[in-house]
Order: sequence, then C-alpha cells, then structure tokens
Amino acid sequence: MNSLGINKPKKETKVVVAMSGGVDSSVVAALVKQEGYDVTGITLKLYDDNKQSKEGRQCCAGQDILDAKRVSENINIEHKILFYQKKFKAEVIDSFIDSYTAGETPIPCVQCNQTVKFRDLFKYAKDLKADALITGHYVSRVQSNGHASMYRAKDQNRDQSYFLFSTTQEQLDFLRFPLGEIDKSETRKIAERLNLNVATKPDSQDICFVPNGDYASVIKKFRPESFKPGKILDLEGKQIGEHEGIINYTIGQRKGIKITSNNPLYVININADNNSIIVGEKEYLEIKKIKLRELNILGSEKEFKDLINIKVRSTGRLLKAKIKIKDNLADVEILDKETGISPGQACVFYSKDDIGDKVLGGGWIHKTFNKNLST
Repeated sequence: MNSLGINKPKKETKVVVAMSGGVDSSVVAALVKQEGYDVTGITLKLYDDNKQSKEGRQCCAGQDILDAKRVSENINIEHKILFYQKKFKAEVIDSFIDSYTAGETPIPCVQCNQTVKFRDLFKYAKDLKADALITGHYVSRVQSNGHASMYRAKDQNRDQSYFLFSTTQEQLDFLRFPLGEIDKSETRKIAERLNLNVATKPDSQDICFVPNGDYASVIKKFRPESFKPGKILDLEGKQIGEHEGIINYTIGQRKGIKITSNNPLYVININADNNSIIVGEKEYLEIKKIKLRELNILGSEKEFKDLINIKVRSTGRLLKAKIKIKDNLADVEILDKETGISPGQACVFYSKDDIGDKVLGGGWIHKTFNKNLST
C-alpha cells in the first residue's frame, strides 16, 4: 500500500492533480511528483473574462492557467487544459443568477465543486484511468474499511470542508487532499523550498465571474431585466420605502437601506414573489429553525440521532442542532444563537469523534424561521 492508500507501486499509480494556478494545488502537484507518482496536472478554463480585481485575485483567470503551465514545466509533469466555459455558464453562473433573483444568497464555489470540478473532472480523471484525483483543498481525509471520511482541516482558519459538503461517497473514495494535515504557512515554505514560481502568489479572493465582489454587476450583465423597483416594508407589512431591485440586498444587510429610523434597520427577509424587502431591528434576525433541500448524506443514520454540529456560513462557527431527515429534505432546529441565515446558503453537518470534526454531509437552505416572528 503506497502513501495514497492505493495498492500499487508509486511509479505505476496514475494521479490527476487539479491545478488552479495557485500555491496550494501547485505544492500538491510537486509533492506527489517528488514522491514518484505518475502525475498529470489539469487546469480548468471556466470563464472568458480575464480582468483581475484591484483588491485581490480571481481564480480560473488567464494568468492562473499560465502559472499552472509553468509549474507543470518546472516539476516536469504533463499538463492539460479543459475548456469548460459552457458547462460553467450553465451549471454555475446561471444557477447563481437564478438564486439571487429568487431572493437567495447563493454560494457559486460550492456549485462549482459540485458540478464541473468533482463531477466532470472526476469523470475525466476516470476516463484517463487515473487511480486518484488530488486537489489542494484544506480538508482531511481518513480511510477505513475501504471507504473514506472527510474531516475539518488541521488549519481550521483555512478549512474548506463547508465548500465540499456535496462531495459524494464515490468521489470521496477517489479524492485525496494532501494539505489537510498542514498549515497554510507550511505550504508557502514548501513552495519556496521547491522554487515554485507561485510561492509568493496571493490567494484568490474574488469569485472568478464576480469582479471586486460586485454581485449586482454580474446580474446586470446577464439579466438586466432583474432590476425592478419595489417596496420596502416594515414587519407589519407597511411600506416605508422603495428599493431598486431585490438583488441589491442580502439577509442581515444594514447599509444601503436608506430609511431614517430611531434604531438601525436590517434586511430581515426578501420576498421575490412580490418583489419586496422586509426590514426590522437586529433582534428579528435570529433564526430558530431552517428547512433544507437537496441533501448529500455522508454519515450513517445513527450519527444523526443525537445532537450534532452545523455550519450555516463558510466563516461561521459550529452550532449545536437537532436534525430530522426525511427523503431528501431536513428540518434543523438550531440550539445556539445565530443571526442572518439566508436561503441559498449551505448547512453542513458535523459530528465530533476521536479524530476531529467529521463531515456528515449537508444541504441547501430553503427556508428560515425567525425566532421573534410568528412566521
């Protein structure tokens, strides 16, 4: 059994490394090549707009593809580019726009992992007769009895398990995540030691098709008819203002409401059916219950019988919760205080064991119930 848990000599073990052009995936490719595996690097061309953010970097841009190619040449591995622009537009961008115009707050990076990366790239790696698909994500993978489990990364400031909740068991068994047990600072040091040209490259910050984090500009570009004026209502249904399109608002938002009030007002709800924004004081943002759709379950049934932990945003803390699952839906009762949860986000399930925080799967938030409101 080699270091990847595959019963083959390293030189006969073919692996595909998903290379984004950043330091993490570049280090992963270099390490498995250094170990003696048969490595092919693959970079996905997802989006045609190569403009860079002024404040940070976007993933999957033209420079990233060039960087991945240079790293591949440097470490002497084969490098391929897959042109997935049409898939990405249909699966990620259109889904993002549909979600936003429905009053939700989508997470395109999860959709990207769920579709073009872990579904389409997974299939391509299988077609190449690869033994494993390797990525630079910061999650831990533990294999036992022929199947793998996913855990939060050792470096929890970099943990990306929230974005990978929709990974299927079949995919997880095939995937490997070499960075799950090291800190980001160590990754940088490895890149410098190996003289990789991306050793000091900044991390991606912007979503590749959302320049400077301006979500509204994306929707205006692809679906300009979505900007329809509507009413801003208080919690009793009285109109107290007017908005210029619900896509300019997210749950929990305070800035930009432009309504004078004795106490600060926040976006409490977004009603796409009647094109209205409901605002109220901060106490009405607390959520007591959420409904989930499109579940992906990685844990066993018995693991959901007791209290488990959930995350409802990528940068959020673990919350205690009770979960009832039926068919492909779930009711989640949140036992800790949490505010500003939005439909369209993911709710990820975790259980604590001797190894760490195990990912049990998750689902998409379909509906939320505010603690201090009757509905």
